Amino acid sequence: MANLKEIRNRISSVSSTMQITSAMKMVSAAKLKKAQDAITAMRPYANKLTELLQSLSATLDEDSGSKFSVQREVKNVLIVPITSNRGLCGAFNSNIIKQTQHLISNVYAGKNVSVVAIGKKSNDAFSKQNIVIANKSDIFDDLTFNNVAEIAEELMAKFVAGEFDKIEIVYNKFKNAATQEVMTEQFLPIVSIEGEANNNADYIFEPSKIEIVEQLIPKSLKTQLYKGIRDSFASEHGARMTAMHKATDNATELRDQLKLTYNKARQAAITNEILEIVGGAEALNN
Repeated sequence: MANLKEIRNRISSVSSTMQITSAMKMVSAAKLKKAQDAITAMRPYANKLTELLQSLSATLDEDSGSKFSVQREVKNVLIVPITSNRGLCGAFNSNIIKQTQHLISNVYAGKNVSVVAIGKKSNDAFSKQNIVIANKSDIFDDLTFNNVAEIAEELMAKFVAGEFDKIEIVYNKFKNAATQEVMTEQFLPIVSIEGEANNNADYIFEPSKIEIVEQLIPKSLKTQLYKGIRDSFASEHGARMTAMHKATDNATELRDQLKLTYNKARQAAITNEILEIVGGAEALNN
């Protein structure tokens, strides 16, 4: 059995860890509220924008294609994994890294795969494979639509220039503080839109439908990427809050066990001292 000093040091160490994890849990809970409100507020807009784009695209002729919907033989693939800049959030980052690695090793085996890393964890994971062509981890320092739009414009430019035949986004979709779903979304080319035109409505388009769609597509792509990063941002704080809550519970349990062990060891030490005193007294009497 460890001596009393060692047990006291362990109790002190575990108590300090418990205070840290508890503080991190409260910080993440405060940040989660803001991040959750942001993604909840923008989802209806993003969904409505997609719905409007689908409604208009369904009425266009097949020849009225967009430069963002060009289907090419997939040889060069770009994957955009969205992770966090920090750890201590459970399996949040590892799930994204595993899914991205699955795409590289299985889905796109034999293809030229590159990565644009959003988040230091994804950059650290894939820079070892020398496939990271850009690191956008600083986006979380000032997460605004305009800053994300710049990244989206770079991705669109690479696709239009023919550098990549397909671009996919991998991120965690926020459901609640304890649940995140790993999503793989095709960013470019635009997935063929299936739907029927609303022939019952007689709309007057100004400008033409083609021009409207050409303006909506870049806007929709920027919104899609922004929504993915916002989802990931909220998921990160939810995952960290949950992880720190479990860590605090585990530290509390370990501290209680150590205190019990300490009390038992202290009681045994006192008993031994009493026995030694009694034995010494008897020896003197004899």
